[in-house]
Amino acid sequence: MTSNLTEKEFSKHLNTKFKVAIEQPIELELTQVKSYVPNGNEQTGMERFSAFFVGPSESPLGQASYPMEHEGMGNFDLFLVPISRDDKGFRYEAVFNYFKERAVEQG
Repeated sequence: MTSNLTEKEFSKHLNTKFKVAIEQPIELELTQVKSYVPNGNEQTGMERFSAFFVGPSESPLGQASYPMEHEGMGNFDLFLVPISRDDKGFRYEAVFNYFKERAVEQG
């Protein structure tokens, strides 16, 4: 089962674990979903948001696309970018920017 990768769907799963299905799997926790309000000069009909994850400090991931597994959202690939590191671990961001109509057609 694979869900639509929408802001609404990710928001349902805040504070849950996502498994990065690599040779030595690691877990990331979805800590925030942030929407972006378009400026007046931007194209309309777009969904723009970021999903933020925290992972262990001993297992950093580089910027790349990773196979993900989640109990509620299924299996999908996600492009993650490391954005910071603190006492909780590494913080990653996945940015989404797509036409809403196309997402509905594909869903």
